[in-house]
Amino acid sequence: MAAEPEEIGWPSNYFNYFTEVEERFQQARGTGLFLMSPLDWALVEAWKNAGVPLEAVLRGIDAAFEKWRAKKKRNQNVNSVAYCTQAVMLEAQALAGVAPARSGKESSAPFSLEDLQRYLTANAEQIRRQEGMAEIAAAVEHAASSAATLYLDLEDLERRLTALEDKMIALVRSRQTEEHLLEARRELDLQLRPYRGKMTAPQIAMLEKRYLERRLLESANLPRLSLFYLR
Repeated sequence: MAAEPEEIGWPSNYFNYFTEVEERFQQARGTGLFLMSPLDWALVEAWKNAGVPLEAVLRGIDAAFEKWRAKKKRNQNVNSVAYCTQAVMLEAQALAGVAPARSGKESSAPFSLEDLQRYLTANAEQIRRQEGMAEIAAAVEHAASSAATLYLDLEDLERRLTALEDKMIALVRSRQTEEHLLEARRELDLQLRPYRGKMTAPQIAMLEKRYLERRLLESANLPRLSLFYLR
């Protein structure tokens, strides 16, 4: 009797998306000391937000490195997850025909209620230290104090935190000078140049958006609020 197809969820463990991608890339590259760059994190975030299944990303990384080894390009190190983009997209397309509809059942969170409370409290304190962010800090503080209730529906909490993060990004962007914004785009173009040929225009647009948003928050010493960053 043929084995039943493996169930593919989106993603198979909702809040371990980043961690599992990073670990698989390190394993495939053969060096556990390698740290993903801001561009890598922005790309993974773009995949996650676009609904690319975790399984597709992991399989794509493996496939890209198999191809790299077959071509014996050992003198050309793979230094970015972006190298795996085409393989990831091919795996996502392959899975699209076999993935079952997503059920209402969620994976259990890989963090405790206490971890969640500490994460929200620390983020609220960091936000409050920045000028003009009192309203957002208060909202995150409220989430921390209500963590016991919010923990029962983490997907809804993720939506709330994403909305607050969008507000932060809009505020920071409004305070940036034209020169600062231009500098960020120049840096992005430099990092992205070797990989543009591996991505479609929509993929590049999504990656650019995520990278620039991430850089804006870092420049203002503001945290990411998504539960994906609770590691």
